[in-house]
Amino acid sequence: MTRGAETKTQSSRRFVLRVTVVLAFFVLASGALVARAVHLQVLDTEFLNSEADARHLRVERILAHRGTITDRNGEPLAISTPVDSIWANPGELAPAVDRIPELAAMLDLDPEQLIRRVTRSMDREFLYLRRHLSPDHAAEVLALGLPGVNVQREYRRYYPAGEVAGHLVGFTNIDDEGQEGLELAFNHWLAGESGAKRVLRDQLGRPIENVESIRPPRHGRELRTSIDLRIQYVAYRTLKTAIRDYQAESGTIVVLDVNTGEVLAMVNQPAYNPNDRSQISAERYRNRAITDLFEPGSSLKPLIVAAALESGMYRPSSIIDTSPGSITIGAKTIEDSRNLGRVSLTTILARSSNVGATRLAMSLPPDQLWGTLSDFGLGSMTSSSFPGESSGVLYHYDEWREITQATLGYGYGVSVTPLQLAQAYAVLGNEGRMQPVSLVALDQAAEGEQVVSEDTAAAVKRMLEEVVRPGGTGTKAAIVGYRVAGKTGTAWKSGVGGYSEDEYFSIFAGLAPASDPRLAVVVVIDEPSGELYYGSDVAAPVFANVTAEALRLLAVPPDALPARDAGSVIQAMSNQAASQ
Repeated sequence: MTRGAETKTQSSRRFVLRVTVVLAFFVLASGALVARAVHLQVLDTEFLNSEADARHLRVERILAHRGTITDRNGEPLAISTPVDSIWANPGELAPAVDRIPELAAMLDLDPEQLIRRVTRSMDREFLYLRRHLSPDHAAEVLALGLPGVNVQREYRRYYPAGEVAGHLVGFTNIDDEGQEGLELAFNHWLAGESGAKRVLRDQLGRPIENVESIRPPRHGRELRTSIDLRIQYVAYRTLKTAIRDYQAESGTIVVLDVNTGEVLAMVNQPAYNPNDRSQISAERYRNRAITDLFEPGSSLKPLIVAAALESGMYRPSSIIDTSPGSITIGAKTIEDSRNLGRVSLTTILARSSNVGATRLAMSLPPDQLWGTLSDFGLGSMTSSSFPGESSGVLYHYDEWREITQATLGYGYGVSVTPLQLAQAYAVLGNEGRMQPVSLVALDQAAEGEQVVSEDTAAAVKRMLEEVVRPGGTGTKAAIVGYRVAGKTGTAWKSGVGGYSEDEYFSIFAGLAPASDPRLAVVVVIDEPSGELYYGSDVAAPVFANVTAEALRLLAVPPDALPARDAGSVIQAMSNQAASQ
């Protein structure tokens, strides 16, 4: 064989070998691929499906919206509006760090701070970037197309009445949980229960499809309050004007339905708007009508008279000698503006005699006086269930000294809230029965508790009418067309060094219409600093304005229309006949 033929044969053999090796490689590779496919498709299907689900299936929370709060007539006081919150998966967003400033600009955030937040949260899969945006704004953020940036539907509380009902309704935090007022007291009722669903997401974390519903949401229930928003507006407007005109520090008005115990209005000044988070501070949002205490001064005297009548030691016609116009107890001398002499219980109230009230209080057994005042609700919280309510201060009679019982006669040494005082006066207007205070509208009034006899309540109520008539201290509380029963009060404010002689509480508490009371109204003005500061000058006109408008809104018929002479009646009848 020649050398050329041998070389050719060797080349052919090498070619065949190379082809064989290549074919063998492809056969082995194909076999490996087939084996891997079989392994994945047949043997490892369950594992792979679970891994895919873990990467693309997510369980999402379906938020339940909070229940609406309304007034007794269905007017909204608090509603939940849909908002969107922007969140991100830091691990997915971090690779696009160069675009984070663009995202920060859309969210009105500092770019450097946002970058630090994202990079420091790489071990987390969920990071809120901005809460409670409008849906339109959130859609613009998503339109940036940044990886790992998502939106979550939430609800934000809105208060249509603003500061008019702010102290009563309260507010929620950013997570829609009640923090103050009725929002907190009835959080269990208003708060819903979130649902859950399983969703399929794409590689950018955007939802593609709802796979299944795990649990439907349970939305919060509506709370229908006892408040009449119309009366609330009247009280708010009137009180705000009074605080401005008398240059006072603060003030409170409470309006109670005598027959049911429902709170129809409750306002305070200064007020705050729960829609404006910058106004939310403890000093502004506390409900003074329920949390703040004051010594009632002469506005307590009707309860002292009621205790005297209940003791059996006195009758409505009983006479008290106030001569010589003063009385000394230990080192303290209690005086009237002048010597009234021998006066009736009615005159003690109408002329607000401190000496007469002191003699009356000191003549009663301490346990009986304490018991009657306790029955009126002094020293105990009402049934309002409002957060932070004060129980007031009424020391047990075992702790009384002689001067304690003496000053109690004209409203010192005891502290009450405006709501407690309104409840006590409502007892006098409800034939001696105490109705539980309610901030929730009632379909049927609860069974009242008899606190004092009907005769006692009726007698004190008649006496209180004289306070508002000419010659009494409360003439500025009179309302045209209606009989009014009430009592003025002017109390020094106590401080660290004792009582201040230039800082006062101006008070008026009363009932209307007196013939068949529907409303118990209490007005407290704290530190009026103008020339006028007596309850008769400051609080009484506020009472008249609020009560007159409330009676009109409730369509309560007048009980003191002026008498018409016979000629005018005949003329009216003739005119009516002629028109038919």
